[in-house]
Amino acid sequence: MSPEAYLEMAATEEQHWWFAARRTILSSLLEQLRLSARPAILELGCGTGGNLDMLSRFGTVSAMEMDDVARGIAQSRNGSRADIRAGSCPADIPFSGQQFDLVCLFDVLEHIDQDRQTLAAIRSLLAPGGHAVVTVPAYQWLWSRHDEVLHHKRRYTASELKAKALEAGFRIERISYFNTLLFPLAAALRLKERLLGGSPGGTAVPPAPVNKVFRLVFGSERHLLRSINLPFGVSLVAILSPA
Repeated sequence: MSPEAYLEMAATEEQHWWFAARRTILSSLLEQLRLSARPAILELGCGTGGNLDMLSRFGTVSAMEMDDVARGIAQSRNGSRADIRAGSCPADIPFSGQQFDLVCLFDVLEHIDQDRQTLAAIRSLLAPGGHAVVTVPAYQWLWSRHDEVLHHKRRYTASELKAKALEAGFRIERISYFNTLLFPLAAALRLKERLLGGSPGGTAVPPAPVNKVFRLVFGSERHLLRSINLPFGVSLVAILSPA
């Protein structure tokens, strides 16, 4: 991502419906994991640090971010609550010799050319009984100019993500689509862009009533995900453990 994109993200991710609802969903999923009393948690590709406060409620947090601008923002926002270091996946992860009970990769894998190798690197960081939680955008046919602006390499299906995780030495605890309730709207907007053109959009917060409704609708999926996997959606979440 460009420095400009990171600056926009930092300015909006506390309130924007997508970021806020995703944190709600991820927090709900993490509550279901059998984590130790004070687990060691690592977020790879933490961006501007918008997830670190949420993660710190579950354990002791470390993080890695390759972009200097984003990392500086994350450090200023989180202070001493998280150990944030420079690095990149898969070959320059700055926690050699350490093991973590939970490793998180939230909408990062799609930015990396070597996604299989990155998953293998994550596997090597996990302590016995640990978990990895990975989210990615779904369906290559949903590719849009927004993906290009964000420097995505690809989007995934559940079967593609599962195959790469298995090759990396993981056991699949679950894989589910999410952002399902708003999927028809997202698909319609992608189709409109292809037929009529238009801007790639950004992360600006929409008008308050729209932002509130979208946040409530998207965030409500946490109740569904507590008991079922969703069959389609704009995004995917995988919960993995060492095989």
